[in-house]
Amino acid sequence: MVFTQPMRSSRTPMLLRHPLTLYVIFTILILLKLMFLHHNLHAYNITMGLLDKVIAVGSLLLLSFWVWWLPRRGMIAALTILHLLLTALIYADMVYYRYFQDFLTIPVLLQARQVDALGDSIATLIYARDIWFFADLFIVIPCAALMLFSRRYRSGQTSGMYTNSSNGSYSFTSSISHKKRLRRRLLAGATALILGLGLGAGPIYYYSKTWAKGLFDNNWWNVSMYNVTGLLAFHGYDTYSYVKNNIGSGPEADPADIQQVKAYFDDRQKSNAGQLNQPLYGKYKDSNVIIVQGEAFMNFMIGQSIGGQEITPHFNELMKESQYYSHFYHQTGQGRTSDADFGANISLHPLPVGSAFVRYADHMYDSLPSILKEHGYSTNVFHAYESGFWNRYTMYQNMKYDKFYSKNDFIEDDPLGWSLSDVSFFRQSVEKMSNEVKEPFYSFLITLSSHHPYASLPKEKQQLDVGEFQGTMFGNYLQSVHYVDAALGGMVEDLKNRGLWDKTIFMFYGDHDNSITDKAQYEKFLGRGLNDLDMAQIMNEVPLLVHLPDGAEAGTFDKPSGQLDITPSVLHLLGISDESYYHMGNNVYNDTERTVVLRNGSFTDGKVFYIPSDDYLYANGACYDQSTHEKTDINACKVGFETASKRLHVSDTIITYDLIRQFREEKERPANETESSSVK
Repeated sequence: MVFTQPMRSSRTPMLLRHPLTLYVIFTILILLKLMFLHHNLHAYNITMGLLDKVIAVGSLLLLSFWVWWLPRRGMIAALTILHLLLTALIYADMVYYRYFQDFLTIPVLLQARQVDALGDSIATLIYARDIWFFADLFIVIPCAALMLFSRRYRSGQTSGMYTNSSNGSYSFTSSISHKKRLRRRLLAGATALILGLGLGAGPIYYYSKTWAKGLFDNNWWNVSMYNVTGLLAFHGYDTYSYVKNNIGSGPEADPADIQQVKAYFDDRQKSNAGQLNQPLYGKYKDSNVIIVQGEAFMNFMIGQSIGGQEITPHFNELMKESQYYSHFYHQTGQGRTSDADFGANISLHPLPVGSAFVRYADHMYDSLPSILKEHGYSTNVFHAYESGFWNRYTMYQNMKYDKFYSKNDFIEDDPLGWSLSDVSFFRQSVEKMSNEVKEPFYSFLITLSSHHPYASLPKEKQQLDVGEFQGTMFGNYLQSVHYVDAALGGMVEDLKNRGLWDKTIFMFYGDHDNSITDKAQYEKFLGRGLNDLDMAQIMNEVPLLVHLPDGAEAGTFDKPSGQLDITPSVLHLLGISDESYYHMGNNVYNDTERTVVLRNGSFTDGKVFYIPSDDYLYANGACYDQSTHEKTDINACKVGFETASKRLHVSDTIITYDLIRQFREEKERPANETESSSVK
């Protein structure tokens, strides 16, 4: 006697019984999350059209094809885990983008411990509406648990029949053999892999050979890469690049790129030769140098008042006896504060992905502290925070600082925000310079009190009436800047009282923008409408103040300059030739025309300002005439765009492949060979 009986529980929903149904549901849900992310990016000139969704589906197939090769319960478990991991990744990207306008990368994740320190900032970037992003988990997790642990479901993964044996007992015989099921799984997995390659990799490869030519050869901005590849393929390529560049013997530079780097610096050396005859060259030889990097200290509020009260009164007063660079640009990327430090002290462009402090802390650089140390300076860096943050401890050793005064070297007598208040930080730092540091000295200070999200300033320290901005992040930012400005004023007075002011080159500059991108807030504050150029300048301009020991050359300078210009300019004032060093910044005391290049491909020469589109296509960018602040013919920016692209590529090449070390070794090799031959 034969009884045929399906072994699946009739109580299990039919839709969840077939592997293909489970796989389709997984794909649709993750695709919806990717669309949710894209909707929240608000990225200019980037859409998520039908073909972008096809690429996303193809990427998902490539990421998950292997689950078909698992048994039924293994497939369910794998899809559930993948679903949770991708949900976490996509949401992390969304939150990270809200702050950095960029995506997470492997180099950034290597500094994941910094996330703990960013707790308050991250909290402000999580919105109530984000609950919809996780809504599917309230269904996915219970259903997965039911299918994995339900006795009915576990007991009924196949169909078959009961057979009456000769002794009267019954045995179950599967209607599908083990080999047949295995062949089906292998075929399904192979099909998913082939479809994934066709739908995902196919269009990306086509783009890279047509309108996105050079996509994988040049360092495209991450958002631009995302525009071509989608999020999942972007992370796949980022992982591939990291493994390629960090596993084994390391990457090797293309010989053509090496020649381009050499040619660039040969040309730069020739163009710098005439600067030695300029009036300020060496005028302040052996002066102390103090450089302060102000956290999120932007240029738009310099000289501004609110409710009749100056926002930066001490900075404004210092301007009367100092040089103020009114179009000074931060040139940072993902590394933010560490990038500003890197650009100012090493005069190379920060990386397009991650922080050079983290990725290449062991490479050779011509840093300002190392150069000054060779000329008899005591070199010290002051930052009242954890020494390992941004890998500073390791990087500062490589930069040849004599001492890094970090959190443990300060008395926390006035805690504020992340660590110590800037008032106490400046006071203790100047005291250490006066009592512990040998002159001439170079001191580099990094502030903290005006760090995002700007809500840590207690009421007793709030001295600014921000009016209608009270209770907003923008108002809190103005309060923080006003507080740091007062701390700066106290530091200057302290330097004067200790007799250091008149023998010191003093510089103060902002490190990066404040991450507040709401145009309406700036329009309300400034009392006028703003176009894209206005916003680009607001978000990229930070102030630079330079006070010379005798107060000479005071005034406002309108020519564009940037953070990379600091090291060449300091060396010029001290009479140290910059010709033999691998720097890419301009000397601001050279009257020739100069171009300032930002990490995202924007540039300005004072005449035009180019704003790239998020898709990185030159023709889709905007070229502005700075005299009128209106758009002009895109071709007016063509030469500058090519120059900017070349500079970024040269900088990325010399950093990534540690070429300064290679070039120095090449120069030393003939001399060593000559010495060895003479010994023989």
